Amino acid sequence: MKFLGQKAAQAVDVELMGKHGYAIEQLMELAGLSVAESIAREYPKGRVLLCIGPGNNGGDGLVAARHLHHFGYIPTLFYPKQPSKDLYKNLLHQCASHQIPVASDLEAEVSKCDLIVDALFGFSFSGAVRPPFDSVLRTLGQTAKPIVSVDIPSGWDVEQGDVSGSGLKPDMLVSLTAPKKCAEKFGGRFHYLGGRFVPPKMAKELGIPEYTDASQCMKLEHPPIQQRL
Repeated sequence: MKFLGQKAAQAVDVELMGKHGYAIEQLMELAGLSVAESIAREYPKGRVLLCIGPGNNGGDGLVAARHLHHFGYIPTLFYPKQPSKDLYKNLLHQCASHQIPVASDLEAEVSKCDLIVDALFGFSFSGAVRPPFDSVLRTLGQTAKPIVSVDIPSGWDVEQGDVSGSGLKPDMLVSLTAPKKCAEKFGGRFHYLGGRFVPPKMAKELGIPEYTDASQCMKLEHPPIQQRL
């Protein structure tokens, strides 16, 4: 399996939405579904706090919240910086239609939940974590509750991992499309691959294993055999 660097990961998305004709809404829907299914495989039903960022990673988290609701979990959103784009407004409206609340007190919600989903930053993130997300990472970094990170553990460099030492330490990582290089540093219990939308030729080029059933996610061996791209 190939682990993607930041530029390679961005090129994959460009190809999927250009050459292969996918819309961002399709990719987000399937990615969020695979995150929810990965969670359902490993964690019992309970209260799930989804920490949502302002970009596509956050959009994946909003989709995951809706599917977790249908799977019998009790999701709550923490969404401190809500973008004005219709894409994200529509995803949030869908969550509201499912009576998924948006919380304002992060510490209170962390104390009440059974599981936390980190959907703050994706593979386009770089540089220092700025407010208000620096305080969000500090709060999440102090909890003993298990954390599921979507594609990239927040606070990590996409290629080098937790170089600052202040990033999250998730119990589960759900890599989307293909693992990113930072996943080499992942030390949690569960590593899943999701985002089952890659055309066969492209999947072969990326070294993505074949899905053997009808699931939208697959559990990866840890550590997997790796190639850098």
